[in-house]
Amino acid sequence: MTDVPATPGAALAATPAQAFIAETVQHNPVVLFMKGVPEHPKCGFSALVVQILDHMDVEFLGVDVLQDEELRQGIKAYTDWPTVPQLYVKGEFVGGSDIVREMFQAGELRPFLQEKGVVAA
Repeated sequence: MTDVPATPGAALAATPAQAFIAETVQHNPVVLFMKGVPEHPKCGFSALVVQILDHMDVEFLGVDVLQDEELRQGIKAYTDWPTVPQLYVKGEFVGGSDIVREMFQAGELRPFLQEKGVVAA
């Protein structure tokens, strides 16, 4: 029987891509693993999350998963989430574009980001 890691990706840092993911989410307050870069998203879902974060004046690091196939697959395995984009706040996986959009529309995203200390109250 295999033990389930206590935190996402905890047992997955075996590859260089997974080590990069773990290091990136640990050392950056807000990270968006996306297709393209914030200035030029390469899919509508990534563009949507970028627009929401920009609208809320959230400083974030965008990581283009299209630059490395191991990274593109590694991010999906890291949290067992099948799609990109993926948003992380203070090391915590928040979700993809649907979850971010729903939180924004429900008025839940700003309080969450304020609680995490990444946007002003």
